Amino acid sequence: MDYTQIKETCLYISDIEKAKTFYNGKLDMPVISIEDGRHIFFRCGSSVLLCFIPETTANETHLPPHFAHGKQHIAFEVKAENYLKTKSSLLEKGIKITHEQDWMDGLKSIYFEDPFGHVLEIVPKGIWE
Repeated sequence: MDYTQIKETCLYISDIEKAKTFYNGKLDMPVISIEDGRHIFFRCGSSVLLCFIPETTANETHLPPHFAHGKQHIAFEVKAENYLKTKSSLLEKGIKITHEQDWMDGLKSIYFEDPFGHVLEIVPKGIWE
């Protein structure tokens, strides 16, 4: 198989408006789809962040049922030269950084949480290369 990327990443949420306020309002991700009581989808670079209400998608009939509970984790990549700017932007928007990790080659990443307790991370390009 010749994969090119992960196209969609999914988180499960409890409140669509709260997700919109955070991911669109604070993380500047454009909204690409909303279905009340089911989901809100965001553009994230060349990928899509899907945020579903698990009580709805667990009972899907036209798609395979899916859901999750608990603290999920995803990382967002930024250009290496924008890492510090992104960190500053999060702090300016009142987002608390819960941890900064030192990685190989002098790279760092920062962890923070969304309003649902999911563990999010900002990584500079190059961290997995």
